[in-house]
Amino acid sequence: MSKHSAIRIGTRKSQLATWQARQVARKLREIGHETELIFVTSEGDIDLTTPLTEMGGKGVFTKALDNAQLNGEVDIAVHSFKDLPTENPLPLKVAAVMERADPRDSLVAPGGPGFLSDSDYRATIATSSNRRRAQWLHRYPNHEIVNIRGNVNTRLEKVETNDWDGAIFAAAGLQRIDLGHHISGYLDWMVPAAAQGAMAVMVREDDGEMDEIVAQLNHDDTALCTGIERDFLHDMEAGCSAPVGAYAFIEEENVHFKAVALTLDGRERYDCEERVPVSETGELGHAAARTLLSKGADTVIDEMKSD
Repeated sequence: MSKHSAIRIGTRKSQLATWQARQVARKLREIGHETELIFVTSEGDIDLTTPLTEMGGKGVFTKALDNAQLNGEVDIAVHSFKDLPTENPLPLKVAAVMERADPRDSLVAPGGPGFLSDSDYRATIATSSNRRRAQWLHRYPNHEIVNIRGNVNTRLEKVETNDWDGAIFAAAGLQRIDLGHHISGYLDWMVPAAAQGAMAVMVREDDGEMDEIVAQLNHDDTALCTGIERDFLHDMEAGCSAPVGAYAFIEEENVHFKAVALTLDGRERYDCEERVPVSETGELGHAAARTLLSKGADTVIDEMKSD
């Protein structure tokens, strides 16, 4: 364990990231540990204009925290699990997955969502996510998608000040910092990103004591479901910025899993949906990836690689 008296928790400075880190701090205090927040600024927090896909995907948010851990500046780091790449060559590991919040995407539309009922209206929707972009265009092919960057508060301000009809946000991000009243509607039809709504706590692989402490915070059902989703994402060779969605949940001792892959323009879509007993989920994510790839979803991956 760290020579420091308090567990040093690395986090980004945004309101949402700070909220997430404080939740982990609270849980650690409940089991008898003192904590201290250490704020780290990532490249993704500094550059708010370049599309994420051009900056190397969502890994731009995690690199600075990774370095802080490897340099011994922090003992653990708290991440939105969906931001973590499925492959990590660094000597770091996820020691706990916190209980998942609302996994859905949501629409923030300052003028209301009424425009969605007008099939001839050419709406402008803001999102930096290729997954959201592709699914939205599949459903509303005549709409225009524009890029939006920044933390939750910055993006809300941009939606209010730009001539856009709406923007897409993770519902959990708004709800966690008491901004859920901005939600105009939940996009139940949109398959979320793998591990959306879940938080991951990272430790150094060689810090066995910290691993043991943090593991007490793990939520088994969330870890199981997000693991399936990330297995799927990994085998699709898709990465965080691909137009691929995956969601698993447990109901009556069964895991329900659905996944989707689309071309960037939303025109081609490949779906997979499965239900298996909790005890038989070992290959579920991997099998779903094989199913979608065999249906032709490899064209999605080829498109991403060519771009």
